[in-house]
Amino acid sequence: MSTTTAGIVFLAALVLALAVTHVPLGDYMYRVYTGTKDSRLERGIYKLIGADPKAEQTWGAYARSVLAFSAVGILFLFIFQLVQGKLPLSLTDPGTEMTPALAWNTAVSFVTNTNWQAYSGESTQGHLLQMAGLAVQNFVSAGVGMAVAVAFIRGLVRRSTGDLGNFWVDLTRGTIRILLPISVIGAIILVAGGAVQNFVVNDMVITTITGAQQTLPGGMVASQEVIKELGTNGGGFYNVNSAHPFENPTTWTNWLEILLLLLIPFALPRTFGRMVDSKKQGYAIASVMGIIAVISVGITMFFQLQAHGTVPSAVGAATEGVEQRFGVANSAVFAASTTLTSTGAVDSFHDSYTSLGGMILMFNMQLGEVAPGGVGSGLYGMLILAIITVFVAGLMVGRTPEYLGKKITPREIKLAATYFLITPLLVLTGTGIAMAMPGQRDGMLNSGPHGLSEVLYAFTSASNNNGSAFAGISVNTEWYNTALGLAMAFGRFLPIIMVLALAGSFAAQGKTPESVGTLPTHRPQFVGMVVGVTLILVALTFLPMLALGPLAEGIH
Repeated sequence: MSTTTAGIVFLAALVLALAVTHVPLGDYMYRVYTGTKDSRLERGIYKLIGADPKAEQTWGAYARSVLAFSAVGILFLFIFQLVQGKLPLSLTDPGTEMTPALAWNTAVSFVTNTNWQAYSGESTQGHLLQMAGLAVQNFVSAGVGMAVAVAFIRGLVRRSTGDLGNFWVDLTRGTIRILLPISVIGAIILVAGGAVQNFVVNDMVITTITGAQQTLPGGMVASQEVIKELGTNGGGFYNVNSAHPFENPTTWTNWLEILLLLLIPFALPRTFGRMVDSKKQGYAIASVMGIIAVISVGITMFFQLQAHGTVPSAVGAATEGVEQRFGVANSAVFAASTTLTSTGAVDSFHDSYTSLGGMILMFNMQLGEVAPGGVGSGLYGMLILAIITVFVAGLMVGRTPEYLGKKITPREIKLAATYFLITPLLVLTGTGIAMAMPGQRDGMLNSGPHGLSEVLYAFTSASNNNGSAFAGISVNTEWYNTALGLAMAFGRFLPIIMVLALAGSFAAQGKTPESVGTLPTHRPQFVGMVVGVTLILVALTFLPMLALGPLAEGIH
């Protein structure tokens, strides 16, 4: 079987699995978030934190709860990293202590679901910190994203009210009923596939293929690997992330990890359709996500499976930076999937991709990671784009636009536009400042267009809460740790505030009845319009910078 054929089979099996799980998982999540009964464990958690599960929250109270919970998480994880050397199961390697700047960057990274790592995990973070700090944030940061998405859907559904639900209930249910059960099952499967799961700190003796022996750290890897992918987090236990055989041993575990990172984001449109009482609306959003994803994966595979000029190649494909047990095609699927979502996990070296292949990975993130995007964040990002599309269509026909029975007035479109503009502002401002500072330019491994691509990728990844790295750039400096940490924080929480404010504005409205002038938002025409608006808006925003980086390198 040729490399291209194998890649197509790999991708087809993935699409089939997502199609099979779309309805049952989406329906299950619908029941989780609309049910009225709480388990004994959930009631115990509400009592412990002092939350009233029956109390509803306005968008402002919901937003304050999100921010307060996240702020506590950042503070806890920051302190945890600085004192981990005094705790059990810590690493003893000298010189691996976390500096305050790096601890800040890492704490913000994991709380914002970014999981950007400016350190080598196996030599810097102890087992207790990995389990009780980083892995916990992998769960709850994903739970926050799903909670905000559900609150936004409630804003579209509810009439003449200021209430969007209860953040603490949404967070608890999403974590315990959705993320935890799938993670337990996935961890067992990964262990069966050869992933490491133990408490060994530094003395795992491994025999290499040449017969030599190597001492490596072990750890609770499989359990963290699953939620890393399922929660679209991306932070690896080891420095090389999912390219490490302890994290991702075989081709079929590689396929499973890709499935996990796409599983919930592609099922959430079904949940949306059920909650708005129109499955067709859910299918329309899923179709937009699917079309963009297929285009992206196809183009990425095409560029990586070609040998152009000086691109390192073998058997007609770009193989530098690719793990041999996965191959070029499967690695391209992983890379496209991890940047289309907010996962950031990698099983190949993105800096070694062809210039145009690397550009597509950047463009995936610059789309806002909406195809299908992060857990929760992808859905509410795509719904914002749908609202912008309806507004554009309304301007074309000269009438007040509506979406799901809600009028899009100047207030709503200002909130939606602000949401869309936040991350480009962070990306372009951060990249511009970094390129203007000689000291920060010195951290680039490459000069010229590729060096610019390294910096642009870093700020694109941080601001869009992706976490993957183009690599080739030294970011473990006080300036980069601070700047990228701010980009991650603003890139996560400012859009969330806009989303919740928009949800509150919609919830306060009554229902606008459909008329002959109402734009149908479940038909193929609307799906095509959303795809077009998404691609055009992002192209207009980022094309000048892409032209100076990967495009200039590609035509050189």
